Amino acid sequence: MKKFVMAALGGTLAGAIVSTQIAGPLIAQEAENNVSVYEQLDLFGNIFERIRAQYVEEVNERELIQAAINGMLTSLDPHSSYLAPEDFDDMQVQTRGEFGGLGIEVTQEEGFVKVVSPMDDTPAYDAGIEAGDFITHVDGESILGLTLDEAVEMMRGPIGSEIIVTVIREGEDEPFDVSIIRDTIKLTAVRSRVEGETVVLRVTTFNDQTYPNLEEELNEKIEELGGMENVNGIVLDLRNNPGGLLTQAIKVSDAFLDKGEIVSTRGRAPEDGERFNATQGDLSNGKPIVVLINGGSASASEIVAGALQDHRRAIVVGTKSFGKGSVQTVMPLRGDGAMRLTTARYYTPSGRSIQALGVSPDIIVEQPRRPLNDEENQDEPRSEANFNRSEADLRGSLSNDSISEDERKQLEEDRQRAEDAAQLREDDYQLAYAIDILKGLSALDPAD
Repeated sequence: MKKFVMAALGGTLAGAIVSTQIAGPLIAQEAENNVSVYEQLDLFGNIFERIRAQYVEEVNERELIQAAINGMLTSLDPHSSYLAPEDFDDMQVQTRGEFGGLGIEVTQEEGFVKVVSPMDDTPAYDAGIEAGDFITHVDGESILGLTLDEAVEMMRGPIGSEIIVTVIREGEDEPFDVSIIRDTIKLTAVRSRVEGETVVLRVTTFNDQTYPNLEEELNEKIEELGGMENVNGIVLDLRNNPGGLLTQAIKVSDAFLDKGEIVSTRGRAPEDGERFNATQGDLSNGKPIVVLINGGSASASEIVAGALQDHRRAIVVGTKSFGKGSVQTVMPLRGDGAMRLTTARYYTPSGRSIQALGVSPDIIVEQPRRPLNDEENQDEPRSEANFNRSEADLRGSLSNDSISEDERKQLEEDRQRAEDAAQLREDDYQLAYAIDILKGLSALDPAD
């Protein structure tokens, strides 16, 4: 304890001596910086007045100032921006889970709009838009050089109206057009289903309803399987989940952790940092978990995947996530608008930042890409599934009298499960892989 006090005193004393020696130059430098700032603000006012007085057309002063504010914020990073009153209202509606639009989360990269992820069961998703797509034109008009807000504004329109977006996609030689019909976006935060003995929880977004929906859906599926003893594990599907509320990401992580840090945030000043820890209680009673992620998993999704991975609570499967490791704070402003400002970076429990790096899966599993046009596969030879006649189909074949009727039913059920698993591998290879992992873990569990 004495050593600590002495070290602190020594540091304070040295600081006092140094400040005495260089106080004069520091004060002069600060005064000079203030003068420079005031000169720049004066320059801004001068330019504003000249535009207002001499621009070839009459300008809207309010819009001009808003554009200047937004330009200042967007110059910082892709996620800071000014929210005009109507945009602020839209954002608040989105966090409640229902809004109008296409159903895509976007960012900006090298002047183009890049799709972070399409949201499940939305017009963009149904039209085939994929994470990683670049949108270059809207209704034939280039969006290169526009701000992200301006590009998004071009994509807005009346519900039921058509929009044509031009897309560049990795693996495709040429840009192509996609027709999308705008609609009301109703986001179901969590959907669930049972695959064999596995509960699959598909989390599409992190809004106000995410954790309550997750708890309700999980309990419902456990009951459907006849109790937790009949569940071999849980798949938490976070693919194409663009994120959302930090508070909900913490709650979802906490749902499967008993203790330990979930995430920490570090701002510009040390005192701005925060740590969020798990509380006692695991909704799954320690059952194995596989988390599915891909390039469309961002922000809050990465917090959950990173926390469960660092605590070795889950196996993370899929492809590398998007890599948005920053925290935005929305600050209401006078005039009913708001400012969205990047105020911190977040770190997983092991202390790693995923900013621009993403969460790397424990097991990399690519999802086979479906071709845009299936007609090219029409001439391929038929698969073995088309020639599935067996001994039992032959006329006059001998019956098997060595098994009971109950055993026969069990064999048929096992065969049906195997066929369902094979079909799932065709429909969703990554999910089928995750379920196979849980089957393997269950087979090795001595409790079974």
